[in-house]
Amino acid sequence: MQLYALCDQDLLQKHKLSIEEFVSIANKHDAVLLQYRDKKNNIEFIKQQLIKIRLHYDGFLIVNDTYELIDYCDGVHLGQEDLKQIDEDIFKATSIVRKFIGDEKLFGISTHNETEVLKANEMDLNYIGLGAYKNTTTKKDISNILGSSIDTIASKSKHLVAAIGGVKLNDKFENINYLVVGSGLIK
Repeated sequence: MQLYALCDQDLLQKHKLSIEEFVSIANKHDAVLLQYRDKKNNIEFIKQQLIKIRLHYDGFLIVNDTYELIDYCDGVHLGQEDLKQIDEDIFKATSIVRKFIGDEKLFGISTHNETEVLKANEMDLNYIGLGAYKNTTTKKDISNILGSSIDTIASKSKHLVAAIGGVKLNDKFENINYLVVGSGLIK
């Protein structure tokens, strides 16, 4: 399994870390992917953060939600609700995003159960995030904790699978390709 580092702007502020400090930590842990997530600031701020990350990080840079900024990174990750904001039909939404970002960019979505994984199998994606594995402090109101069933559900995916939600660096899985770790990197 490889590390997929989650750089959340709220988490950075909570721990009083700069982008550069987080990227340095991710680099020390050999993160092959780094996702920048910012649910509060405007698109210009997010763009500037992506530019800063790119100066210090050579791996695959993924932006959360703001696929309009695809020129500043290597891919985009969207949640189920974010897809529905693009179009109520999530198959159409993924098609719209794929056309916008192109085939050469990475595209991943969040999934939370076997039904969503099976739907994702019919989409033009590079990977899925699957979880939540355990409770996490970075997301509130998690209603579906997968626990040990995450591996069984991951085995149903035709895409690469990133375990999300409460994942630790030492977690072991059979059918997971990436461990998505955020706060666990800086503790």
